[in-house]
Amino acid sequence: MPRRRVDTVPGRAALVHALAHIEFNAINLALDAAHRFAGMPPAYYADWLRVADEEALHFDLLNMHLATLGHAYGDFPAHAGLWDMALKTAHDPLVRMALVPRVLEARGLDATPLIVDKLKAVNDTRTVEILAIIERDEIGHVAIGSHWFGWLCAARGLQPESTFRKLLVEYDAPPLRPPFNLAAPPCSGFQ
Repeated sequence: MPRRRVDTVPGRAALVHALAHIEFNAINLALDAAHRFAGMPPAYYADWLRVADEEALHFDLLNMHLATLGHAYGDFPAHAGLWDMALKTAHDPLVRMALVPRVLEARGLDATPLIVDKLKAVNDTRTVEILAIIERDEIGHVAIGSHWFGWLCAARGLQPESTFRKLLVEYDAPPLRPPFNLAAPPCSGFQ
């Protein structure tokens, strides 16, 4: 996907659209996690239904803001990275919890401060406000994924950190690379 310049209205609209697309996929990922994996404790399902509800709020906020920029969801191309990983992890909740919340959603948290700085530089306070809500909730989503990853590792007698690192390689997950959002509280459950 091309880089989105935030110093123009069309560029900001493309960025907001990309963020809305991520949140739309995140709704489906949370619902898929709640539906696909049978035999988990009731709290697991409650957690992922709550995540889906929060992701729907994020999508609504971004979609409404996109309309103020003269566009609608679907006006721009979007990538399928989140859903591609959902398909790769559909066979095992441990793999899903390791790679979707702890890698892909956490990467979104890492990118947020850079995006916010660029938006502040062009006085786009509304997108900054929306990103603050999303960041607050996503910290919880990564923590939920980490909790259930740890729970599944314990249930299977696996060491969480070495299992996580093995899965990163085995599933060709996006590399963990800076910048890292060190201002966000640790939410992996292993720090």
